Amino acid sequence: MSAETNSTIAVAMSGGVDSSTVAAMLRAEGHSIVGLTLQLWNQRRLSGHEGMPEAVQGRCCSLDDVYDARAVAEQIGIPYYVVNQQERFEADVVRPFVNEYLAGRTPIPCTLCNNHLKFDQLLLTARQIGAERIATGHYARNHYDGARGRWILSRPADKSKDQTYFLFGLTQEQLARTLFPLGEMQKPEVRERAADAGLALAQKPDSQEICFIPGGDYSVFLKAYLDEQNEPMPDLSGELVTTTGEVIGHHQGIHSFTVGQRKGLGISSPNPLYVLAIHPDSHQVTVGPDAELLTRELTANRLNWISIPGLREGEQIRVTAKIRHRHTPAPATLTGMGGDLVRALFDEPQRAITPGQSAVFYQEDEVVGGGWIV
Repeated sequence: MSAETNSTIAVAMSGGVDSSTVAAMLRAEGHSIVGLTLQLWNQRRLSGHEGMPEAVQGRCCSLDDVYDARAVAEQIGIPYYVVNQQERFEADVVRPFVNEYLAGRTPIPCTLCNNHLKFDQLLLTARQIGAERIATGHYARNHYDGARGRWILSRPADKSKDQTYFLFGLTQEQLARTLFPLGEMQKPEVRERAADAGLALAQKPDSQEICFIPGGDYSVFLKAYLDEQNEPMPDLSGELVTTTGEVIGHHQGIHSFTVGQRKGLGISSPNPLYVLAIHPDSHQVTVGPDAELLTRELTANRLNWISIPGLREGEQIRVTAKIRHRHTPAPATLTGMGGDLVRALFDEPQRAITPGQSAVFYQEDEVVGGGWIV
């Protein structure tokens, strides 16, 4: 970690053990630290709507987390500010999430949040308070490669906590101004450092759920959100069909499905059926056996390049490509298609390549870049 002693660093404090440990570590090293928390979503906002809980506790960016972050800041003796970004979070993350699901795609709100809000806004706020850099609790590594003239984003030492999949959208300027102090550490060591610093949340569980969707029930959230906005839920019902076009059932809406889904299809079959494709124009959902989820090719757009400046049309490189957070990166050939498109051709078929998800490309531990599967 290349942080000059006594330089001011803004620490993005989420209220979890990772960012809290980062703040305590940097403070102990003698840096001037300011804690920042983004207030993104009112957890009580949709309470009372059908299917939504009255209050939500203990999730990423909750009021509990703000309280915990403030307590850590007071304990280690640093200034602390909460930055209200609820309007922008709704515009840049929540509304696109809703629109994507209604269009039959499966978005990743955490990546949208990192790409369009967290780093952008944190760096802006940091500069306003006199800090040129921010530090976060993400498990990732970055360094400047003079030979290439580029900042490089790499997987962390603790591969089980790798968060580079969610960070592929970081720009060169953002990488240049961001510190990832946990990049060389293992998670148990982080908890140990937190305990040594006397932090009460040293054993606090990691957040798993999406901050604005209690219980992970997207359909309930979509209905409650549209109801709050006085917008009718569009009629997205349609047919369940086989790959040959045979109609074998009907469904209540394409927003209830994602590629690879097995449960909740609403039909009985002697053999397990899975969602193979979602067709937003016709509202048809194609289902079939698990084997038909295997494909070798994807196209991605809205690209961001990190270790290279980009791919010219027809130019090819070898990568490993990751198509979801828990997916093991698989060998593929990446081809520039001109404009803002690339094609990845995998050596071996991959299961459930899903429109709306991110495709992130690696060479060994380096992030080459990434985009959104179309």
